[in-house]
Amino acid sequence: MKLYETVDVWRRVSKNELVRYRCFRNLQTKRYSVQSSDFYKLPMDLKRATFLEKQYLELLAEQAPDDRAASFDTLSEAIQVHEQAFSQS
Repeated sequence: MKLYETVDVWRRVSKNELVRYRCFRNLQTKRYSVQSSDFYKLPMDLKRATFLEKQYLELLAEQAPDDRAASFDTLSEAIQVHEQAFSQS
């Protein structure tokens, strides 16, 4: 049975923008993966925040986090690789 711990990591982009990395730690392997990164801007948009939460849960239900993305020994490495992959998209 695969069990996951959620780990939300926040980064301040500017005074008006935040990014939240939606990460998981596989409790069996102790490895980290990043499912998504969600961006928020002031003023906060409740509809967008609700959509992001819904998307987060749907992605998790559809596919295991470490099947969706690579897993890493450290949280920092998982986030760094996630950022690199999406900055080249």
